[in-house]
This record gives sequence, C-alpha cells and structure tokens, in this order.
Amino acid sequence: MTIFDQSIQRIGFCCKYMDADQTQKPKVLKELQQKYTDKSTTVAWLNRQTRAVAEERMLDIITHNMQAAYNLVDYVGNLVPERRMVRLSSSLVPMATEPNWRYIIEDPANNKLLEQGFAKIGELARAKDVRLSFHPGQFTVLASDNPDIVDRSIDEFEYHVNMARWMGYGKQFQDFKINVHISGRKGWQGIIDALPRLSPEARNTITIENDEMCHGLDASLMLKDHLALVLDIHHHWIRDEEYIQPNDDRVKMVIDSWRGVRPAMHYSYSRDHGLAMALQEGEEINHNKLQDLPALLEAGAKKQKLRAHSDHYPNYEANEWAISFWDQFDIQCEAKAKNLASEQLWLQATETS
Repeated sequence: MTIFDQSIQRIGFCCKYMDADQTQKPKVLKELQQKYTDKSTTVAWLNRQTRAVAEERMLDIITHNMQAAYNLVDYVGNLVPERRMVRLSSSLVPMATEPNWRYIIEDPANNKLLEQGFAKIGELARAKDVRLSFHPGQFTVLASDNPDIVDRSIDEFEYHVNMARWMGYGKQFQDFKINVHISGRKGWQGIIDALPRLSPEARNTITIENDEMCHGLDASLMLKDHLALVLDIHHHWIRDEEYIQPNDDRVKMVIDSWRGVRPAMHYSYSRDHGLAMALQEGEEINHNKLQDLPALLEAGAKKQKLRAHSDHYPNYEANEWAISFWDQFDIQCEAKAKNLASEQLWLQATETS
C-alpha cells in the first residue's frame, strides 16, 4: 500500500521550511533553512557555460535538491501526526522539460541517480506517514486551445508524475496529489480531452482546483466523475463572494470525487495591502470578523489584489471557517510563512476541536 493513513486529520504547508525565529540575520536564516530549500539555475546561465560545467552544475543542484526534499519530509515526519502533510517543490529537477538541457536527466546513469534519490524520499514519507503533493505552475495549461501549449503542459505534468513514480506513488487512485487549475479557453472540456493522453499514474494523481477568477467551483464540478477535486475556499470566496459551508451540497460532491480517499483542500487569506484598499484614512483592518467581500469591493478593494496570500492567518473567524472543514478534509495551508502559518492554524484547530 502506498496510501497515507486516512484516519488522521492533517494540516500541512507548501514547499519550504521557515525557522521559527525570523528576526535573525539573513545569513543565519539562510544557513538554518538551506538544508530544506531547493536550488535552481537558469537557461541563460547554462548557455554561457561549457557543456561540462553546465552538466556538473545541474547534477550538483539535483543532488542537493533531492537531499533537501528528503530533509523536509524528515522534518515533517517528526511533527505530530496531524501535521504530517507537505507539498514538495516543483523545481527539484530543474530543466527537466527544457528541450536543450533535458538530455542530462535522460542520460541512463543520471536517470538511475534520480530513481534512487527519489525512492529514498518516498520510502521515508511512507515510513513516517507523510502525505505528499505537487502543484505544477501556472504554465501547465491542459485546457489550452493551443495544441502546442497542451503538448508542453502534458510534458510538464508528466515530469511531476515521474518524480512521484520514482518515489513509489501513482500506483492507486490519489496515493499522491498533483494539482492544477483548469485554466485555458477550452475550460473543463479541455481537461476531459487531455485525460486520455496522460499516463495511468498521471490519471491516478491529477486533481483539479477551483480558481479565483475564471474557472470556479461549478466548472470544477463538471469533472467530478473523471478525477478528484481540490476545494480552495479562499478562491471560492473571491470569485463567488460566498463563504461556502461544509454542509453545502457542492462540498459533498467534491468529497465524493475522491472515491473514498480523504480529500484535500486549500486555505489562504488576503494580504493586508489588498484589504487596506477599502479603508478610509486612519482606519485599521479589522481581523476580528469575517471580511464582507461585497462591502470591500464597494469601498475600493480589488479582487486582483485580494488574491495574494498573506504571510500568516491573522483572522480568527476566517480560521474558524477553514477549521470547520477539517473533519472532512486535510487542509493545505497556502500562506507565505509556510510551516509557521500551518502551525498557527493547527494550534487554533486543536484548541477548538
């Protein structure tokens, strides 16, 4: 079995570890955090080097990144069971889909290195019961009306699937979550059109999340019989101007799309600069109540600004709203303070549970 323990309610974070004392000097913080943090490079830098130097740098980065991911999973695996959930970085293998440089990881010897390194990460995650996921970036647009973009998006998605496969996942439905938005002009139908082109492991791991601008929850629900759906309650609040509730029929349909696997949801909160647009001079943001989105918009706030994620979770009532879903969903915290924010939400959840 590759599935995580579904009897445990989890609250997790995304991609990076942050030390609890962020007041330390940047150099000290970097030293404390770099063992958990992936490195990258650019096509421009690689193109300026000799092939030998570029290849050596790439392998150094990949080796470091696999160890950093291992360290991050180990850190999460030593937390209380309810906090053993983390999204891994999409940049663990840089240039994996870059036409002029992908040959490095496709080399049999290097590919073996990747298989072995990622296998250790997966073994550790299963040993410590850590729930893992990926979230390919905004340029993964499976529902594009441009065939070339769809081709590249499938390539990018399958790169993430390869990492999950090397870790030992993709063997059963939703033993690992690889989440994307619908995006693209073809909408939900474009996702359906792309599914047959995905590998079996990709179809086992793909999830679709409602976004905050174009393709909301109703569009996602058109896919409920084809794949698992991720509910992002902040996105829904922005797009539909509604605090959706756990007993909503649409929420039940999201849960059912997971076919018995414990579903995952996303939670974030607007940054102060977005909320402050609705204030009069001298006013302060009131984080002691749920924000009234129509009133914010009428007072001058913009949805584009309200989309941005806050560092922490300053609004107790908004947190209580998110926590009300916890008995049905694992909660992925999408806050800039990463593990510090997820700890904050977990502490509030365990105080009120």
